Amino acid sequence: MRPYVLQGHTRPLNHVLFNAEGDLLVTAGKDSNINLWWTDNGVRAGSFDGHNGVVWTVDMTYDSKMLLSAAGDSSARLWSMETGAELFKFQFNEPARASKFSVGEKLAAVSTDPFMNSKSAIRFFRIAEDPREQSGEEILQLTGPVGRITRVHWVDGNRTLLSSSEDGIVRRWDVETGKCVAQETLHKKQISDIQMSADGTHFITASIDSTAKLVDTQTFEVLKEYKSAAPINSAALSPIFDHVLIGGGQDAAAVTMTAAKAGYFEARFFHKVFCEEFANARGHFSPINSVAFSPDGTSFVTGAEEGNVRLHHFDADYFTTNWDRV
Repeated sequence: MRPYVLQGHTRPLNHVLFNAEGDLLVTAGKDSNINLWWTDNGVRAGSFDGHNGVVWTVDMTYDSKMLLSAAGDSSARLWSMETGAELFKFQFNEPARASKFSVGEKLAAVSTDPFMNSKSAIRFFRIAEDPREQSGEEILQLTGPVGRITRVHWVDGNRTLLSSSEDGIVRRWDVETGKCVAQETLHKKQISDIQMSADGTHFITASIDSTAKLVDTQTFEVLKEYKSAAPINSAALSPIFDHVLIGGGQDAAAVTMTAAKAGYFEARFFHKVFCEEFANARGHFSPINSVAFSPDGTSFVTGAEEGNVRLHHFDADYFTTNWDRV
């Protein structure tokens, strides 16, 4: 399983994301760059230029025509996927971090960090069908917890929104009233990533407390737990097998050759039900910050602190192995 190594960033990667069809990949990093790649051969298809600070997260519309990004330059931006042109800029007084289109892409949610006298917040916007009619007016703003909000996800037919934050808590927000209707402390430290299952019934969290947890979307019950010897920065669920992919590693300040040899920088595969590690993919020489499965489960991608993206297409053996017997 020889990967494509995508070298389009000069600083650490923050987010990697497939489009709905799986033929395109978007990567975002601390160098303010957003790059677009073809997944069949790893060739760069283009870039989205305009941010002046670290780009934390990106999201795409289902038809792959529009991209949403949130960045440390206190803005979230809409981009044309076809031309790379900036369509609209949402300007804030605080750094933006999490970004997500609603199901149907008529709404978008963007979180902003605590800054000066401002608390963390989640801001909601209507997305116009014609970008020329797009407005920056907020239709709702939720006041968040003390720390940063790291991820947001629309659930329950866009009636509620899930958020994860630095305090290790997952919260459910009523989009109509703006109130927090449920919360659960899932981790002792920051939740760095949340990714939903294909059917939306459960999700997986990744935390720097060195655990990833499988959680029921409705009840917040922890179904399974996956443990590591190092912080976990990202975790993903296979759409076709009972497999979990995690990525992480020690903080850059604590990185040594010993840590690298110990396997902390490997992309690691766990059985979803039995919670046992059964495989890993090496290659990165720094902590992995973001991982993702392709929508059809035939490939996966990892983005790391050293600025490299590794795109793997599974060998035929992966699809013929009886994983329950491994």
